[in-house]
Amino acid sequence: MAALPVFRWHLAPDGYATRRQLRARGLRPGGQAVAAQLERPRRRRGPLVAYLYRIDEAKPVRPMTPARWAALAKANAARRTCPECRRDAGYVIPASLGTCVPCDSPSNSPRSR
Repeated sequence: MAALPVFRWHLAPDGYATRRQLRARGLRPGGQAVAAQLERPRRRRGPLVAYLYRIDEAKPVRPMTPARWAALAKANAARRTCPECRRDAGYVIPASLGTCVPCDSPSNSPRSR
């Protein structure tokens, strides 16, 4: 197994991109292996590493199908539904609370008055 080429931060040659950069161009890695890596040195810890993929081997992003849109909508609705009162909170329920704000603090709830 050959070692990956390592480039310093901001000094990668043309033809390489991170996952986010590929996505901004409407591309995805498409199963290819990591082609290189960027390293940004830090003082007291190990370097920050970003993996690079070849742009010429990247594939286009798969389009969203109606079934995928429906699954995404269902997943987002589940994140907004309070497990205690079963109502749509209108926002994503924080994992730290586990329930909607009125259920978390019933003393401040308009239902308890």
